[in-house]
Amino acid sequence: MKSFNEKFDQHAAWRREFALRLKLLAEWLKDHELLDAAVEERLRRLQNQVKSDKVMVAFVAEFSRGKSELINAIFFAGYKRRIMPASAGRTTMCPTELGYDSEVPPCLRLLPIETRLQPQALMEWRAVPEKWTRIDLDVNDPAQLAQAFEKVAEVRHVTKDEAKALGFWHEDRPQDNPMVNAEGMVEVPRWRHALINIAHPLLKQGLVILDTPGLNAIGAEPELTVNLIPQAHAVVFILAADTGVTKSDLAIWREHLITEADNVESRLVVLNKIDTMWDQLSTPEQIQAQIDKQRATSAEILELPATQVIPVSAQKGLLAKVTHDAPLLERSQLPVLEKALGLGVMGQRQRILRSAVGTGITELRSEAGRAINIRRRDLAEQMLELKGLRGKNTSVIKHMRSRIEQEQRDFDVSGARIHAVRSVHTKLLRDVFTLLGTSTLKTEMAELTAALRQPGIKLGVKKAYGTTFERLRQGLQKAQATSAEIQSMLTGTFRQLNAEYGFSLQAPREPELARYERDLDLVERSHLQYLGMSNALRLAQPEFADRLVRALATRLRVVYESALGEVELWNKSAAAQLDAQLRERRRNFGRRLEAIERIQHAASGLDERIAEIEQQEAALDALDLKLTELTDHLVHIPEPTLDTQPAALAA
Repeated sequence: MKSFNEKFDQHAAWRREFALRLKLLAEWLKDHELLDAAVEERLRRLQNQVKSDKVMVAFVAEFSRGKSELINAIFFAGYKRRIMPASAGRTTMCPTELGYDSEVPPCLRLLPIETRLQPQALMEWRAVPEKWTRIDLDVNDPAQLAQAFEKVAEVRHVTKDEAKALGFWHEDRPQDNPMVNAEGMVEVPRWRHALINIAHPLLKQGLVILDTPGLNAIGAEPELTVNLIPQAHAVVFILAADTGVTKSDLAIWREHLITEADNVESRLVVLNKIDTMWDQLSTPEQIQAQIDKQRATSAEILELPATQVIPVSAQKGLLAKVTHDAPLLERSQLPVLEKALGLGVMGQRQRILRSAVGTGITELRSEAGRAINIRRRDLAEQMLELKGLRGKNTSVIKHMRSRIEQEQRDFDVSGARIHAVRSVHTKLLRDVFTLLGTSTLKTEMAELTAALRQPGIKLGVKKAYGTTFERLRQGLQKAQATSAEIQSMLTGTFRQLNAEYGFSLQAPREPELARYERDLDLVERSHLQYLGMSNALRLAQPEFADRLVRALATRLRVVYESALGEVELWNKSAAAQLDAQLRERRRNFGRRLEAIERIQHAASGLDERIAEIEQQEAALDALDLKLTELTDHLVHIPEPTLDTQPAALAA
């Protein structure tokens, strides 16, 4: 059974192979003039889908559960030392994302905690690099990396009023407040968010690791709870084996990690520090029985299958990897967790991506195949026309020429009608784009902000959100209705053009906007759950309401951009078909007139032209076969077998 690292390597190798074959297909389509706007758009989407495919794994825990040590053990053992700070006490004070961007040099970027006093969402701060403190990293120097990463644990001391403004002090929940020192100052994180960009083998292949701080810090950052964690492909929740599920553990689990809509399979619970139960006065069987009991109890409290609660010793696992101690590694049970991540996260991610890619390739083949069929039909018409001229005298041939020229004139006149249809189509499309555009979203978010700032809103939060989301759903439904109207018009117009000009136009599949309504439901549920767990009290702070709405806008923007993209692709597919058939028909008139010209000037011209068409038909058949072969190769790329792990990941 493969570990997470091995499974991830396989997934990356498959993506590289797919990208290479897709590039070859694009070049082949271009060489054979099959690359129209719709095909080009589908290729671009497939390229982006595979290239930007990221797998985010979020590690969530209360303080002192050994979370950073677990990250070291799974991902950084190849450095032969700890990279993420993992000493006793609080080591992760701010959410930390580890990823790789080839356009940014290796560095640690830190966003000052004071930015919480401003309304911008985290996503907006990412676009302002000069506001972050940047520390360059040397990926070949583990000691320098470890020293730089210690900055995520930095703190500063502020007054209670400042702590309250920053979201760390709550008069109504004193049990959650941080410690106050002898001078009456409160300890808070120095940084709001950290971004680590390093060329680690797994990060280069698209893995993103999200390391989160404890409950107090999570609750104070809406974007973390309602955006980042829900969008993670897997969440690893860490408990301490000696304490099991504590009250604060359960609060994180219920408030931030589980909603009705969650795929529970993507949640793994780690019962860490099992080495604290390795008692020399107990037999191995007694120790295992204790661990099994704690595992069963934790699974019952969290309402999970026991198979998703994995006992581990991250510290012993890391030590075993560094010292190459196979028996200790097995006893740490770290490989069991790695395999669970590999099968669960990567297996699920591969299935989703392969399914999406398969659908995209099928549609791409259909678009490109349509252009081949247009050419094939035009050749068949020419063949029929030319065979009808066999044994005919010059006057018949002359009459044929006049008829083709008349057809060409009639066809040119039809351009005005087609243009009129396109104008109506464009106007209706503009309505859809307005409904799904950024200005509509901005208006809705402004109204929600105003509603959340009303006095006593904590009693009416659900209603304020319900009203906003109902309007958003109505907008999507209106966009779907307008799309249906456009689809009906396209179908009728295409049928008419097919009958009049022998075209083979086919209205593309209408965008399915209903699935974006389901996305809205998920977003609404995660926000209401977040606010329902005592966070509604924070709405008394205007800056908190602003931050919450900006976090919501960030997530909704992704939903709406996806919906718009689907509508744009649908539009391009319809327009490209029409353009292709108009272009091929004009070429066809030219070829028919050229054939008549040759027949008029030479007796052998007719047979030569018929032979040429037969050759062209054979070439089109070969082209169609090659298209099927190339696209089949893309869909059925085998999963590569990796015999070895990269050196940096070796246990």
